[in-house]
Amino acid sequence: MAEEETQTPVWDDNWAARAQCAAAAPDELFAKGAAQQSAKTICQRCPVVAECLADALDNRTEYGVWGGMTERERRALLRRRPDVKSWATLFKMARADEVAAGIRRAS
Repeated sequence: MAEEETQTPVWDDNWAARAQCAAAAPDELFAKGAAQQSAKTICQRCPVVAECLADALDNRTEYGVWGGMTERERRALLRRRPDVKSWATLFKMARADEVAAGIRRAS
């Protein structure tokens, strides 16, 4: 159980170093149109996708694919949830709840 927690941290504030896209060409993530869907596939394998998305939402990042979402998708999410003050806090709490639920199930 402790080994599992080490592999999946509750939250990684230094997420950029572990991002799947760190090895990708930047142009791949700043694609336009249909090419954005290809860029989003990089995010599907990323261990820090939530951290990346929270950073992009909290900083209102306008361009590129971040956290598996295009700029249009992020703008729509921000419009739907204007009440969220910190996406990082929201996602951290959700992740902690998931980890706690997993520990309870394993007990």
